[in-house]
Amino acid sequence: MTIALFLFVLFATMTLGVPIAFALMLTALALMVHLDFFDAQLLAQNMQAGFDSFPLLAVPFFILAGELMNAGGLSRRIIDLARTFVGHIPGGLGYVAIAASLMLASMSGSAIADTAALATLLLPMMRRQNYPDGSSAGLIAAGGIIAPIVPPSMPMVIYGVTTNTSISKLFLAGIVPGIMMAVALVLVWRWVAKDKNLSVATKTTWPERRRALASSVWAMMMPVIIIGGLRMGVFTPTEAAVVAAVYALLVATLVYRELNLAGIYKVFVAAAKTTGVVMFLCGAATAASYMVTLADLPSQLAQSMGPLLQSPVLFMAVVCTFLLAVGMVMDLTPTILILAPVLAPLAAKAGIDPVYFGFVFIFVGCLGLLTPPVGTVLNVVAGIGRLRMEPVIRGVLPFLLIYITMLALLILFPAIVLWPLKLMF
Repeated sequence: MTIALFLFVLFATMTLGVPIAFALMLTALALMVHLDFFDAQLLAQNMQAGFDSFPLLAVPFFILAGELMNAGGLSRRIIDLARTFVGHIPGGLGYVAIAASLMLASMSGSAIADTAALATLLLPMMRRQNYPDGSSAGLIAAGGIIAPIVPPSMPMVIYGVTTNTSISKLFLAGIVPGIMMAVALVLVWRWVAKDKNLSVATKTTWPERRRALASSVWAMMMPVIIIGGLRMGVFTPTEAAVVAAVYALLVATLVYRELNLAGIYKVFVAAAKTTGVVMFLCGAATAASYMVTLADLPSQLAQSMGPLLQSPVLFMAVVCTFLLAVGMVMDLTPTILILAPVLAPLAAKAGIDPVYFGFVFIFVGCLGLLTPPVGTVLNVVAGIGRLRMEPVIRGVLPFLLIYITMLALLILFPAIVLWPLKLMF
């Protein structure tokens, strides 16, 4: 009865168009009334506790770092570097998009920020060389979701805080799968582009490549500083976010000199607006999670899913299928905030490593960014490129299928995620 009430109120309010943060608050209120435990002060205290978290300070700083990278010229120089080295081969701009996706992912941790930068700069180039709009947009969208997988990653920070999982280990778990995603995109793009007779750009000279490399070296140092500092214990993930934001600000203003005071003000305002939305979601989700725990929903679910808990592979397959369905109607952050506190304890009872489960949870949630009708990343690409959603969906389909194939491999072979952790810890 309690599970049914929780699901009914949550999905009914979302269906009516209520913003997810308010839907979570209403769900918490409904559970309070159901348990005869209504206390407005307790609701407010739990919301405040959701904001008052040191690890969550990483979120606004990573958001700020992403905004600074796009406005300060760091993202553009990374894309230019990739273009000078691989832009001349057949379908070269597609390979540029993939290489730039992987490099940008190691800096910002935001799928939306990376996708917006790639689409803004690369879609016009692809159009000038007569690349199909749908395939181009689909590739850029598919590359954009590497950002939450490769460290640093905002969804991993939120998941780690929500479930009390090591954020540093989640970061390291994403390195190998992130590279695998880029390789998978290369293989699919080669197949997609081989029969399209795409025009080839003029091959750049080595002096031009050296200039592009010299221009981008300051931007390329960011992932080295972040990942190196985390690995050597110089700073925590939260402190790494601050380092990333400060470094991006210094490079954008003092080295590249593409941001003045007016530009800095706009960047900070944009980052503050996004932060406000995310933090309000975190506060509402904390209140709902408190009531979920008080109602003992994880134990009730464990009883109903008893047979699945005996087989970790079957449990992961069922959970991933469920999350794929949820991802079609819900964005990544709310999915983490709503479902991670419920499903993570079940995974622990099934004997599944918490870091492995957390990574797979985030990976599946990222696939939801590519699936309609919500498909946040698809909407970003379609909006920037002024495209109808239908060709974008058709264009992303081959890349989504290879990602689902990769998901099956992750379920069958958890060592893909776990072996880097065993080497480093």
